[in-house]
Amino acid sequence: MVAVIGVMIPIVALVGAFILVIYLRKYQHDERLVMIEKGVGVELFDSMRPRSASGALRAALLLIGSGLGLLMGHVLERNLNMEEEVAYFSMVLIFGGLGLGAAYLVEEKKIKEERSRQYVNPSGSFKEERIA
Repeated sequence: MVAVIGVMIPIVALVGAFILVIYLRKYQHDERLVMIEKGVGVELFDSMRPRSASGALRAALLLIGSGLGLLMGHVLERNLNMEEEVAYFSMVLIFGGLGLGAAYLVEEKKIKEERSRQYVNPSGSFKEERIA
């Protein structure tokens, strides 16, 4: 009986998550149809906003940092005879944090470059481009 419950929990969780996503998408679609019928502008739709790549950059650098943390945890465990849990958890958290810090620095540099970019307006003079 316990084995059956142990197998059913992940199956029920996955099916429940799938049904939840389906219903959320359905209600989002219905909400948009009502907004269109009432004449509300399309700029309010979330999917119409341009997406930035900063989320992917953060995730990538976090995973790279976590992988390096696992590698360093293994080195610490084998060479310095550290306890396994301490070596792995500390290194994953340290290198994961370093990865997120690197993502922050890259994003800030990109924002600073975009704000300082200049362009030539139709009259021929230089004007600084401001991003709101």
